[in-house]
Amino acid sequence: MTSLSPQQVEAAQRARDALGAVRGEVAKAVVSQDAAVSALVIALLARGHVLLEGVPGVAKTLLVRSLAAALSIDTKRVQFTPDLMPGDITGSLVFDSGTSEFTFRPGPVFTNLLLADEINRTPPKTQSALLEAMEERQVSVDGAARQLPTPFMVAATQNPVEYEGTYPLPEAQLDRFLMKVSMPLPERAVELEMLRRHAADFDPKDLATAGIRAVAGPSDLAAGAAAVRQVQVRADVAAYIVDLARATRSSPSLSLGASPRATTALLATSRAWAWLSGRDFVTPDDVKAMARSTLAHRLQLRPEAELEGVSAAAVLDSAIGAVPVPR
Repeated sequence: MTSLSPQQVEAAQRARDALGAVRGEVAKAVVSQDAAVSALVIALLARGHVLLEGVPGVAKTLLVRSLAAALSIDTKRVQFTPDLMPGDITGSLVFDSGTSEFTFRPGPVFTNLLLADEINRTPPKTQSALLEAMEERQVSVDGAARQLPTPFMVAATQNPVEYEGTYPLPEAQLDRFLMKVSMPLPERAVELEMLRRHAADFDPKDLATAGIRAVAGPSDLAAGAAAVRQVQVRADVAAYIVDLARATRSSPSLSLGASPRATTALLATSRAWAWLSGRDFVTPDDVKAMARSTLAHRLQLRPEAELEGVSAAAVLDSAIGAVPVPR
């Protein structure tokens, strides 16, 4: 592991300050969602993707749009529907009558932050069109690979209570999401603050009315990502991450525990969280803080456990409680 130069250290510090200010800017439009904002920033730093889950009306779309505005990055939104085709996302070849040739017309995936709205409302064939983009950061059309811009992240949303007419994401695709974040219904005080803002003429369709400024940019994300890769992980903390994953694999309530990809994901999110917290090393508390959002969506319950009302999060909490914490 190579150390950062003095210039890189200075750039990383500026980036941390700038990314810290992003939360304040997003809060001008979205009330009390600091955890979700932090998760999206962590995913950008770790080059991962986020699945946002919440009932309609909890500001999932507004959150992503506000984040893009505060980061000064390009964003596009795709409403996933049953008739959406793969080419509608990745792009397709279009015949140019002027040149008598086929030219590639890029789809909405060619952006920095792609909002895949209600991703579980489109058939698996279209869902899988995102897999190459998420994993390889490229799309292949007519045998040619086309690179996506940097940074690139998919923020997908889904409704946790309405399943009619949906296509649940398979385990293989869920495993591609670095984190899953639940956006609950707001507390009473938060909802009152939302009404106060709307009464003061806040328009969620016009972010300019909220006064959101671009306080960070792609260069800050790049500097931050470079600094995150230098965050130290002690051998016993790395062993703790592995032991947590292995504990889920032996749980009698699960038919599928955390995969090796899950352990690397937990390492990545823990390092990013440690860096955002102002440290250059990972602690067991960092691992615990990121475990639920990084691991829970990768666990598959046995049918009998589901019938008993057991949740994957509860199984994960039990595993966290059972694995000895390094000192």
